[in-house]
Amino acid sequence: MKQETLTRWTHEKSVELYGVRNWGSGYFDISEQGEIVVQPFGPGRVNVSMMDIVAGLKDRGLAMPVLIRFGNILADRIRILNESFHKAIADAKYQGLFRGVYPIKVNQQQQVLEEIVRYGRPYHHGLEAGSKAELIAALAYMNDREAFVVCNGYKDEEFIDLALYANKMGVQTILVVEMPGEVELILERAKRMNMKPRLGVRAKLATRAEGHWTDSGGDRSMFGLNASHIIDIVDYLRGQDMLDCLEMLHFHLGSQIPNIRSVRAAVSEGCRFYVNLVQEGARMGILNVGGGLAVDYDGSHTNFASSSNYTVDEYAADVVEVIMSLADQAGVAHPTIVSESGRATVAHHSVLLFNILDVSRFESHGLPGDIPEDAIEPIRNLMDVNTSLTSKNVQECYHDAVYYRDEVRAGFDHGTVTLRDRALAERIFWHLINRIALEIQGRKYVPDELSGLNGAIADVYHGNFSVFQSLPDSWAIEQLFPVMPIHRLSESPSRQATIADITCDCDGKISRFIDLHDVRHTLPVHAPDGNEYYMGVFLIGAYQETLGDLHNLLGDTHVVSVHIDENGVMEYAREIPGDTVADVLTYVEYNTADMLDRVRKSAEAAVRSGSITPQERREIVAAYENGLRGYTYFES
Repeated sequence: MKQETLTRWTHEKSVELYGVRNWGSGYFDISEQGEIVVQPFGPGRVNVSMMDIVAGLKDRGLAMPVLIRFGNILADRIRILNESFHKAIADAKYQGLFRGVYPIKVNQQQQVLEEIVRYGRPYHHGLEAGSKAELIAALAYMNDREAFVVCNGYKDEEFIDLALYANKMGVQTILVVEMPGEVELILERAKRMNMKPRLGVRAKLATRAEGHWTDSGGDRSMFGLNASHIIDIVDYLRGQDMLDCLEMLHFHLGSQIPNIRSVRAAVSEGCRFYVNLVQEGARMGILNVGGGLAVDYDGSHTNFASSSNYTVDEYAADVVEVIMSLADQAGVAHPTIVSESGRATVAHHSVLLFNILDVSRFESHGLPGDIPEDAIEPIRNLMDVNTSLTSKNVQECYHDAVYYRDEVRAGFDHGTVTLRDRALAERIFWHLINRIALEIQGRKYVPDELSGLNGAIADVYHGNFSVFQSLPDSWAIEQLFPVMPIHRLSESPSRQATIADITCDCDGKISRFIDLHDVRHTLPVHAPDGNEYYMGVFLIGAYQETLGDLHNLLGDTHVVSVHIDENGVMEYAREIPGDTVADVLTYVEYNTADMLDRVRKSAEAAVRSGSITPQERREIVAAYENGLRGYTYFES
């Protein structure tokens, strides 16, 4: 009994296995009942089971997959960013202000934008628009006259006019010059309106950061102005008696900067630009440090590309310290600090839930009892390898097994080996691979050629979702997201699996999972028990919805906003139905009414030819109509 107690699996073991408390930032944990819980106000306070949320979705007739947005978490992320900077400013006795702005491109969904403006209002949290459409969205929702609207990206006359009109209405709109020729056009449009524009310049820094987005910095980055361009603009503005219009220095090192040293280096270089512009006579007053505040997706707290070796508090303190130090050295007033932190604002508040439709299990089938006396030599050799396998010769046995397996396949290709012989050889081979994979588990050093064996013998869990629609960065740039079951976490996960979606594409899978030390290529999961098995993908609020595509015409999932009050009462605050088949067909220019008419005519022709009855025609047309109205994902 004592031994059973010591080895019994508990929810705490699942906490450690899946790293929930490392990447969850206090918003997610595992209950004693073995279910993922959301804690919108942080640990030790209110928590709600994700399985209770799933039950509520089912009661409301919503099928998987579903994207859940937690507005409470979004509000808390805005609070943390602003209060971290306010604390850093107070602690350092910094004389300037902080104003956050949210880059709309990170998640452009209307509900997200509306909530950011609402939750950000106490902090005068503004918006960043990188296109005309984003500016139009920003102007409709921004009603705080102390918040900034920062305009980046390419700008035509309409874009510039909208920004200038916004300034006339009292919105603090700043046009950031990204290209040398933009300043002349901005001044021309402003002159037509008899007003002075509020300008910034985006500096192209030499500093580069690690991670996926290193090309945002450096001399060859796509956006921004080098020192020569900036001086040309200063001289042009001075010649037009408009140098007092220049008030912001902006730079952007890149998204998801994992190393705080890169942040410090970029802020230092950017601040040098700023103080020199002040010394040139520009009005200035605002230093925009851009985005890059990282999310610790894998929970390792390192400078790995999917992690972050600093906290929001450390980020804020370092930014304030560097700017204050350099400004004081130059005798320049402390500027208002602007941060365009998008990923760190919205990533945590969205979770994708999906169910597992089927499981393809790896089965080695064991060894045959006896092999035929006339078995071919490679088969006998494979049996000998199995007999000789020990913990000390796994690499040698692996080489031998692959060699003899390939001999059999070559013989099959030349017609000298039968299908039955090949089947027997592969049965022995996979039994060997399974033994070798078990033998190397837990070893500190595993040769590269053996490191992928767990993946080779892993099960495939088929999930009811599309990687391309809901997790495009997982496919496109191998971004890591926390993936795990949301229940049965008081049970030991007895299987290893990769996750396949329901697209007809070999890339439609998740085969890279977070790990404290490296990247896992399989995920510990529970064996099927005859009931629905639910999984969640976490921290997906940044970029994934906007970048998703219609691979296999799988459309947007259902989206549900969940609000939890301080007593733990849950409200399904807003529900956005996912795309129907008719919706996605319309997106790719099909006329669904015409399609239905074509099917009716084809069915009627089949009635006339005697292939089907009129009753069958009615059933066929009804099934087609139901299909058009149906969810693009699997419906049980």
